[in-house]
Amino acid sequence: MAVARGKEFVRDRGALGWNLAFPLLVVFGMSFAFSGDAQDVFKVGVAGRRADLPPGFAATHYVRFVEFGDSARGLESLRHHQIDMLVSPGRPLRYWVNDQAPKGYLAERVLLGTDAAAAQPERGTVSGRPIRYVDWLVSGLLAMNMMFSALFGVGYAIVRYRKNGVLKRLKATPLTALEFLAAQVASRLVLIMGVFALVYHGADFFLHFERLGSLATLYLIFAVGAVCLISMGLLVAARTDSEELAGGLLNLITWPMMFLSGVWFSLEGAPRAMRLLAWCFPLTHVIDAARAVMTEGATLAQVADHLYFLIGMTVSFLLVGAASFRWE
Repeated sequence: MAVARGKEFVRDRGALGWNLAFPLLVVFGMSFAFSGDAQDVFKVGVAGRRADLPPGFAATHYVRFVEFGDSARGLESLRHHQIDMLVSPGRPLRYWVNDQAPKGYLAERVLLGTDAAAAQPERGTVSGRPIRYVDWLVSGLLAMNMMFSALFGVGYAIVRYRKNGVLKRLKATPLTALEFLAAQVASRLVLIMGVFALVYHGADFFLHFERLGSLATLYLIFAVGAVCLISMGLLVAARTDSEELAGGLLNLITWPMMFLSGVWFSLEGAPRAMRLLAWCFPLTHVIDAARAVMTEGATLAQVADHLYFLIGMTVSFLLVGAASFRWE
């Protein structure tokens, strides 16, 4: 069953070509459009609450304040140029800038030009290389492409099998529902990881991505994430017999994940409810773990929590999908 499903996908030249071309087009397009340094506002991190900042500085226009729970997280973001300056309210008032970031110098001038200067703030510096937008974006794009391939590739295929009577014929064989679903997972996993390898290394040849962590860890993250998303697609298609209904359900799942899982932008500073909702999505854990490996050099132990979450969801999806699976 796994081999048959793999051959079916490879012989569909349109679907195969789209899976290869789409992420490459988006990576190159976004790299060209957003790799510049121009931005409209400063982004200032606050190691605490914004309400505790000097009122004049807190009311400064064209400055976006991002609250961090502690200075350690804020300093890490400052090192990677994700914020322009970090301020810690209190007595004395402290602030840090990245000595390799021109915008940090300007943000410091803004701070010292407000009522915060009267508090005689203490200055600190950090160093860190800038992260290109394309280096930050690539993990999200690869994960998004994997999500669409996993959910729609498996979900539509099973609904089509059920609608055309293929599953009804397979029911007469010794094949069990769990074996059938496992075959779909294995087949789609091989194809997804093959496409991932071609797209990642092909784009890396031209764009030279910054990857500080292990390539093996990155592959493991995407493999575990692919299995989880494939299992989710199987769960949706377990009892659905209409392609229109399957398409609606899959869109209902994919669109919130695409916009809230951090594919295009960071959720730092977003409302807490939105961040909690995003945390429930498997795509969020794939992207966060992959970005930690690529931009921060995280090890397998440091991203283990994300992998445990994905494995737990995978087991749940497969068990419920197999229990509720309908051949006809």
